Amino acid sequence: MKNFTIATASVVSSCFLLTSALGETTLPAATPFVAPTLPDAGVSFLRVLGALALVIGIFLGGVWLFKNWQRLALQRRRAPKLNVLETRSLGGRQALFVVGYEQERFLISSSAAGVNLLSHLPGATEAEHDVESPAAPSFAQALTRVLKGK
Repeated sequence: MKNFTIATASVVSSCFLLTSALGETTLPAATPFVAPTLPDAGVSFLRVLGALALVIGIFLGGVWLFKNWQRLALQRRRAPKLNVLETRSLGGRQALFVVGYEQERFLISSSAAGVNLLSHLPGATEAEHDVESPAAPSFAQALTRVLKGK
C-alpha cells in the first residue's frame, strides 16, 4: 500500500509540473460525484428469465431439427422406386423377399452365402403400383407360381 501511495503522489506531482510548464497554473474545477442509478431488480430478473427461455428454446429446437432432419428431407422427395413388398424368414440366416422396382417385381433369396435373384414376377399395373390392392398376389401365391414354373 505504501508503494501505491508513493506512485500516486509522483504521478500527481508530474501532472502538476507538466501543466505548469504548459502555462496552465489552475487545475480544472472538480465536479461532484453522482452515483448512477441502478435498474429495477424485477425488470432485470424478467430480462434474464426471458433470455434464458430464448436460449433453451433455440437449443431444444436445434436438437429436434438434428433428430428429425431426415424425415423432413424425405417428405420433400418423391416416393422411393425400390420397395421391399414382402419378407419371409426361412430360419437361421435365410429369407425370401419380394422386391418391387417401379413396375417390376422380383423374388430374391438371402442366405449366409449371399443374395440371389430367384425369379422375375409378373409386373405390377399402374393401379397396383400406386395403391396396394387386395388383387395383388400374396407372397405365398408368388412363391407357388415360381416353384411350379421350375
